[in-house]
Amino acid sequence: MNIEMTDKDIMVLKLLHYFITEQNYSPVIVHGVQNEIWLENMDSEYKIVRIVSNYILNDEQMNFDIFKTKRIVKSIKRKTFNLNMNVLNIFTDLGDDVKLVNDKHISSIDVKDENDIKNYDFLSKYYPDIDKKLIFNEEGVNLFMKITEDINKKNTSEAKKVNDIFAPKKVIITYILIAINVLVFLFGFLFNKFPFLINNFSTYGPFIKAGQYYRLLTGAFLHVSIIHLFVNMYALYVLGSQAEKFFGKFKFLIIYLFSAITGSLLSILLNGNVASIGASGAIFGLLGAMLYFGYNFRVYLGNTLAKQIIYVIVANFIISLLVSNIDIFGHLGGLVGGLLIAMALGFKTRTKAVDTVNGVILTILYLGFLIYMNFIY
Repeated sequence: MNIEMTDKDIMVLKLLHYFITEQNYSPVIVHGVQNEIWLENMDSEYKIVRIVSNYILNDEQMNFDIFKTKRIVKSIKRKTFNLNMNVLNIFTDLGDDVKLVNDKHISSIDVKDENDIKNYDFLSKYYPDIDKKLIFNEEGVNLFMKITEDINKKNTSEAKKVNDIFAPKKVIITYILIAINVLVFLFGFLFNKFPFLINNFSTYGPFIKAGQYYRLLTGAFLHVSIIHLFVNMYALYVLGSQAEKFFGKFKFLIIYLFSAITGSLLSILLNGNVASIGASGAIFGLLGAMLYFGYNFRVYLGNTLAKQIIYVIVANFIISLLVSNIDIFGHLGGLVGGLLIAMALGFKTRTKAVDTVNGVILTILYLGFLIYMNFIY
């Protein structure tokens, strides 16, 4: 194999190797750019790393380059719901008299070889091993083969993790929950037991506070209208099928039940002495969980899923305000509960420990607040 590489090509390959294999950055497809590579890691201080191999001759070209970068970053912010996005520009072919442009959110460095990294002290804070990791024993073709093989292995590993999340899976828990709701409805309908079910199992604050805590959950399985049942079960079928596949059966069930309970708790806190029934609080919890999922996988899904969920949430809250006999507080309590418990549970192979810890803390605080306000305050 005859591969001719300049020093600049080698430097770009080494930088790519470091940020992809060591810092978990992923390539970003940016249309209309040449001689530059965009990398993304939304968990890093510098969410965007840009490696520019294009020759920058003078300050005018530099200023235009920064202007173009800001415009593209603005678009990425909208798509990824990130208001604060720091960018690291790595230029590998600057003219001798070109001044680097730095501002609050853009840091620029000039790197022609590994030794240039040492000229920028701030890099050691976020990438303390970068100077060592850019040194290889291999040269020429062997270096090229080493770097490309490592990058391919890393990309293959990441692809497998993502495929594990999105791979088709058999849905079971969602169908069981739907069956329970339907059977309870049929029992009430066929045997004229709706008054019995509501009197003994609805979400009713005074009885719950008197010790009938099971009502926090049982009310979520009661429906006395065929339309109410159909709307909620259809929503459960659509959302539950996806959430169960993405989170797994056990975590999905926890999200559903926890959301039902937090929806009931906020309902009895703010809804007065009014009985409430229906699976809406738990279903809104699934919306919250899917919103968290869509945000974390926005690199693969774009912002489509998250935006669709936001539209559904807003539309439902508007309907709740306009239509009587809808427990908007139960919806809100379930939505927040589903979002927080999803953060605490996380996803297989994709969740960092700090996210889990934050999720657990926020979930405990939220549940503790609802319990305190209802039963202690």
